[in-house]
Amino acid sequence: MQNAAAQNQTDRRPVLLQLLAAIGLLGSLSLIAGTGLAQVLVPDHDWISDTISDLAAGKLEIVMDVALYGFAAGLIATALAAAHAHLGGTGWSIGVLSLALLAALVVVVGARNEYGDGDSEGVVIHIYLVYGLGALFLIAPIAMAPGFGFYSVKVKWMFYVLAASWAVTAPVFLLSPNSIDGLIERILGLIACAIVGLMAIMFWRIGSGSAQGS
Repeated sequence: MQNAAAQNQTDRRPVLLQLLAAIGLLGSLSLIAGTGLAQVLVPDHDWISDTISDLAAGKLEIVMDVALYGFAAGLIATALAAAHAHLGGTGWSIGVLSLALLAALVVVVGARNEYGDGDSEGVVIHIYLVYGLGALFLIAPIAMAPGFGFYSVKVKWMFYVLAASWAVTAPVFLLSPNSIDGLIERILGLIACAIVGLMAIMFWRIGSGSAQGS
């Protein structure tokens, strides 16, 4: 059965959808570029054993913080695009809320600065933010894959593969020794960027009319 919500184009604003998609994609690219730049600028940083969190603490924390805020902006834009181009069903709504919550968590991660610097004063919530990110980056692609499947079965399965990759890698990161946790965290970051980036590409295609429902 065709997705009736995906067929209904009357209330959509293609330019708005494409603008939000562009911001979503740029947000993902900002996290990748910011991480790469911070690794170059921060002295004695080992990208295998040192986590991305270590880049967001110290004198050059602004580089990683900007990258995180850029990624948060991308998540917000993607959530708005998903709400605007609602492809129907409770699952899709759960995905929209997951993206919005992810944006909030990333902002808090960037603002708290209680990672990578040994901060233990006050209420340290970083680990709980990590758990939240872990859960929501699994829920969002699974919940929204069927909606995207209306436009492309291949893309639907790409989201399932990304979700499975996240489900396998996230526990490994939590259990990994400090000698390799930086590398695993970067893999998770790439998976997260791929999830958001693929959503952004699909919203751009939907806005441009190049994605045709089946």
